[in-house]
Amino acid sequence: MKEKDIHIEEEETLNENPSEETANEAAEESEKCENPENSDQSEGAEEKDPLQKAEEEIADLKNQLLYKVAEFENYRKRTLKERAELILNGGEKFITAILPVLDDMERAIENGAKTDDPAVLREGMELIHQKFMKTLESQGVSKIETTDADFDTDVHEAVAMVPGMGDDKKGKVIDCLQQGYKLNDKVIRHAKVAVGQ
Repeated sequence: MKEKDIHIEEEETLNENPSEETANEAAEESEKCENPENSDQSEGAEEKDPLQKAEEEIADLKNQLLYKVAEFENYRKRTLKERAELILNGGEKFITAILPVLDDMERAIENGAKTDDPAVLREGMELIHQKFMKTLESQGVSKIETTDADFDTDVHEAVAMVPGMGDDKKGKVIDCLQQGYKLNDKVIRHAKVAVGQ
């Protein structure tokens, strides 16, 4: 009887093992049907859902946009600050250039009290004027020519018309009442002139 019991137990264990194997295979098949991604992973090819892909792209584009907006805002603030500083301190270079002329004027005033000779004072003023004009020229300032010039509305302003000057003086500058100036070819003050009629 013992031999029969052993034999029956062996048959039962043999019968149990195949049913477990078929159950495992059936479970794997159902998983493959339910999750096509798992079956693709086993083959080595992985494919994302198009909706998920689009959402990732949108998130990436949003991040890029936020970065660009922040970068532009920083650029705008920086340029506004630089512009304000330029407006506030833009004349610094020019002021520094004319300070030596101011020093010469102060020295001329001090020395003018020590002398009674008007020729000396006149010579000192002419030297200061020459130095000042050279300083202006170095900064891009130039005089508008008026001597024997044709009247030009771009650079001249007629404040008087002088009749009876003859045909050769018609439309020409007769006299300059106030000198005009240009800064780098831009008129900053028109020359006030009398024009022949």
